[in-house]
Amino acid sequence: MKNLFSLLKLTVFTLILFAVIYPLAIYGIAKLAPNQGKGETISVNGKVVGYQKIGQKFDKSNYFWGRPSAVDYNAAGSAGSNKGPSNADYLALVQKRIDTLLLVHPYLKKSDIPVDMVTASGSGLDPNISPQGALIQVKRIAKERMLDEAKVKSLVESKINTAVVGPETVNVLELNVALDQLK
Repeated sequence: MKNLFSLLKLTVFTLILFAVIYPLAIYGIAKLAPNQGKGETISVNGKVVGYQKIGQKFDKSNYFWGRPSAVDYNAAGSAGSNKGPSNADYLALVQKRIDTLLLVHPYLKKSDIPVDMVTASGSGLDPNISPQGALIQVKRIAKERMLDEAKVKSLVESKINTAVVGPETVNVLELNVALDQLK
């Protein structure tokens, strides 16, 4: 009986610790973060158009396209495809993406296409592409929007984020918001 009482006390203690105290502590820490843990939003004219850290689908030809998503940009179902480079379905999907890029960008060669433009990230929600991924789209965007190609290229270059660790990236939503403001 003594052991049962000790086990019951331990159970209640861990229940309170992990079901009440720990979540409240994490919630409190999140409230100290920028935007109180609600995510880093991107707004246009006071209206939230998206989140900086979650990719969105852009498939219109007058916008920069982001990295493909294995979950069709559904944040509730964040996941990769779990298909490796030896999977025939995966290889066919990557080839289809390459073919689409080459069709829409006839000035490109297959070797010009960066890998991030044809493969999904582990989360399926990557908001960033490589600078090369953005730069290969400049000619299409300039033509679609009837803008000077140098102006669009300059915009891309101004949106390149240099990290302390890791590769340079371009946030697609931020780039497209800036593109909409470009005249």
